Amino acid sequence: AGLNGMDAILVPGGFGKRGTEGKIAAIQYARENKVPYLGICLGMQLAVIEFARHVAGLADANSTEFNPEATHKLIGLIDEWQDASGNIEKRDENSDLGGTMRLGAQASDVAPGTIAHEIYGPVVSERHRHRYEANERYLDKLREAGLVISAITQREKLTEMIELPKTAHPWYVGVQFHPEFKSTPWDGHPLFIAYIKAALDHQAAAKKA
Repeated sequence: AGLNGMDAILVPGGFGKRGTEGKIAAIQYARENKVPYLGICLGMQLAVIEFARHVAGLADANSTEFNPEATHKLIGLIDEWQDASGNIEKRDENSDLGGTMRLGAQASDVAPGTIAHEIYGPVVSERHRHRYEANERYLDKLREAGLVISAITQREKLTEMIELPKTAHPWYVGVQFHPEFKSTPWDGHPLFIAYIKAALDHQAAAKKA
């Protein structure tokens, strides 16, 4: 009820378990009530968990960051990836927090016919600052349930963008990267512009109704 009347909902990045179930409840509200949603980093990961729990039938879905014993580990550490300069980085659960992040810009292929493609075209290159990733083993199950994986990194095949088809939701996007790192006061970022336009469209439709 507290989210009634929102023009749009955004869940930003973050670390740790605190507040995550409340954020998942907000994401569920946005999805079910067709409120424009943008999830950034953790906000994308929680959207994946919410969808897995309430649409794909994986009731115990979680991130190993919050519950290492979860039956369905939808989000977890990857242990090897290539950084922006081509070096191979490795990590495990005992690695130093700051030194084991996926950092810097990486290029990802964007699926045609998606909101992501409308915003970025065929390739997106954005910057990162995170440790956990969507678990590739669950992607087919999520796709079968209706989630769109709209951008995937070119080398490791890591999930960069998710969305719902427009037939199911007017504007629902999650991104693993941090678009704010490339946004400036002088040059509006295309992802934020698209999100704000969706919020204005939602507001106009609500006033009409």
